[in-house]
Amino acid sequence: MLNGLLNIHKEAGWTSQDVVSKLRGILKQKRIGHTGTLDPDATGVLVCALGQATKLTELLTDHEKEYIAVCKLGLETDTQDLSGNIIRETPVDETVLTREALLKVLQRFRGSYEQIPPMYSALKVNGKRLYALARQGVSVERKPRSVQIHSLSLLDTSALHTEHCFTMEVRCSKGTYIRTLCADIGEALRVGGAMAHLTRTRVGNFTLDSALTLSQVEELYQAHRLEETLLPPEAVFRDLERITVSEGAKKALKNGNALRLDALNVPESVTEELPFADGSRVRVYDSEGLFYGVYRYDLRKEQFVPVYFFDAGNEG
Repeated sequence: MLNGLLNIHKEAGWTSQDVVSKLRGILKQKRIGHTGTLDPDATGVLVCALGQATKLTELLTDHEKEYIAVCKLGLETDTQDLSGNIIRETPVDETVLTREALLKVLQRFRGSYEQIPPMYSALKVNGKRLYALARQGVSVERKPRSVQIHSLSLLDTSALHTEHCFTMEVRCSKGTYIRTLCADIGEALRVGGAMAHLTRTRVGNFTLDSALTLSQVEELYQAHRLEETLLPPEAVFRDLERITVSEGAKKALKNGNALRLDALNVPESVTEELPFADGSRVRVYDSEGLFYGVYRYDLRKEQFVPVYFFDAGNEG
């Protein structure tokens, strides 16, 4: 069984689950999952987890994401993108819709932003997916959720007055719907808006320039070279401090127990006065360099407790 992470370049026309199903057929193993659903028409980074790395799927959804989106102004759809039915069209006054006016509106969405999830989404209400209700013509109240737009850049306005489209780059927190962001920007401009195209360019440390198409995955697998590109589970946590456990605490580590500070070989980069802040996370390895998981520091107990435990001694 393969264990690790695959950075997939999802192509248009595939659902995220389609990608997983195709991978299961190519790699001949069932234990495969994906993180962070992409709409069928969207393209870009879809991180897939294989084997034991499937434990990471929830943790990967917490990572920051980057997108390049094309927004079309002057219309609204029931899905908030161009795949849906048009529910309203508004004439666009090109003398009012200028680059300067657009930049001013985009400024409102940077930082914390209250967003109402779309009906056509995989969120559940009373045990039912919103998209399933939407397809039945049912609309239910959705509470706004706070999302973070870390950066919002205007990339291209060359089609602003010809096709009423513009291209933007968005860096945001988990749970952000770019379709809804396009619709909200259109509403703020008083002409409506819908997403015309979306490419996810980054999920955490996984970028589009290193992503593989499904056909490339199949070629590498048949050539027995896929493991060369398969990323280890700890690749997700490269931004965390690396800590090695002493030989005496190896048994506690293998059992997934909490670890005291004196059981760790703390790197010189960590200060002695206050080694770790309460809640800070580290990635933990044994003396042989095997990754065992991510631990969180409990200041009150003065010990690290496992947040995500990867049984390095049992890779089956």
